[in-house]
Amino acid sequence: MANAFEHVHGLGADPLTGDTYAATHQGVWLIPTGMLPDTYLTGAPRADLTQPMQLAGLAQDTMGFTVAAPGQLMASGHPDPAEPSDLALPNLGLISSTDGASSWTPLSLAGKTDFHDLDAVPLDDGTLRVYGYDAGAGTISVSDDSGLTWSAGAQLALRDLSADPAQVDLLYATTAAGVLVSTDAGRSFTALDGAPGLLLLDFAGGGLVGLDPDGGVWRQDAETWTQTGTTGRTPEAFTVVGGSSPWILVADATGIAASSDYGNTWTTLVSVSS
Repeated sequence: MANAFEHVHGLGADPLTGDTYAATHQGVWLIPTGMLPDTYLTGAPRADLTQPMQLAGLAQDTMGFTVAAPGQLMASGHPDPAEPSDLALPNLGLISSTDGASSWTPLSLAGKTDFHDLDAVPLDDGTLRVYGYDAGAGTISVSDDSGLTWSAGAQLALRDLSADPAQVDLLYATTAAGVLVSTDAGRSFTALDGAPGLLLLDFAGGGLVGLDPDGGVWRQDAETWTQTGTTGRTPEAFTVVGGSSPWILVADATGIAASSDYGNTWTTLVSVSS
């Protein structure tokens, strides 16, 4: 297919619905996964889909995106230019969907903030800690009430961030200077010793997995990093799909692919042409 996405900003998979999403310059799309074995999102339903499908016909520029919790998506970016808008600035703030991106509800910061990256982890009281990278201010924003109110974190130029779901104050960021780690919920950062230069990263099986600028896949085991595979191309977006058998998804200029062995072998989900 021609590249209707233009650019993929984020990837995610919902363990409740079994749906896999690509957040793009042209809205959120449902991605076919029927060619993958049952170890992908084991036990979840699977959409009967052979081609990517733009959801709700919305072409909003979805910059930040995350599956915040089973059945809940969070996103940010810019509104569909064809849709009427009364926003002070063309920034969506934080929006949420509980119907698989068919519709979106504004949560906070509408007309103010453009989050280029989002991550969410559950707190003990059942609410979500949401981390967002405010691209306009160049700062990390932190919410402890599922994205309704925010406090300011550190200021830094980052490409990707990922929170530890088991230790919610532990936050990692990829930067031009290397991988950084925060132990105080994004208020301050230090270099992560021994880490390779990564562009994108996420958690899998208790440790970090990341991609370098050339598409090399790296996996952390304690303090040791090992390259386990490669795409051979600069990645655009990356996520780990959890479950009894973790998978990774990667988007680049050629499409979207999945791997169950940390990048040693790949299954193409979407192939695009220029």
